[in-house]
Amino acid sequence: MMKSIIAGLAGTALLTTVAFAQSPTATTDKAPTAATATTTSTTASGQWRTSKMDGLKVYNEANENIGTVNDLLMDKNGDIKIAVIGVGGFLGLGEHLVAVPYEKLKFVNEAVAYTGTGTNPGAKPAASTTTGAATGTDNKPAATATSTTSKWYPDHAVFNASKDELKNMPEFKYSE
Repeated sequence: MMKSIIAGLAGTALLTTVAFAQSPTATTDKAPTAATATTTSTTASGQWRTSKMDGLKVYNEANENIGTVNDLLMDKNGDIKIAVIGVGGFLGLGEHLVAVPYEKLKFVNEAVAYTGTGTNPGAKPAASTTTGAATGTDNKPAATATSTTSKWYPDHAVFNASKDELKNMPEFKYSE
């Protein structure tokens, strides 16, 4: 009985590997796709990857960390309308999610300046401070970058609110 089971499993494994090893046959009756028909490549300089926005730190105008971007919600046209920000909690536990209008966020490419009086060995070197109202629609990367290579995402976002104000906002819940 045990030999039959082992032989059956071995036969199944052999047939499975043969099926995966076969390559699909190429048909010549189809027109070449756009990717193979063109030899030029497109670049997306100055664009941000939304996958890199998840976990992006959000500061207020006083350079206080008030949360992180958890999600970006878009309409049916592909325009981003809402940013879901996680406030408070520890390692995702006890985190309060709030939805804020995307156009109320201001994205900054430079690192947040450390404005404390003592030494902070873990602070990033400051390129500039985060100032100005976060009510504009300047959601595009700055024209001048601090380095010659783009990292495909901003350093942080600025939202004009305190951590307590965000915690007091209605909690955002994903509908089923």
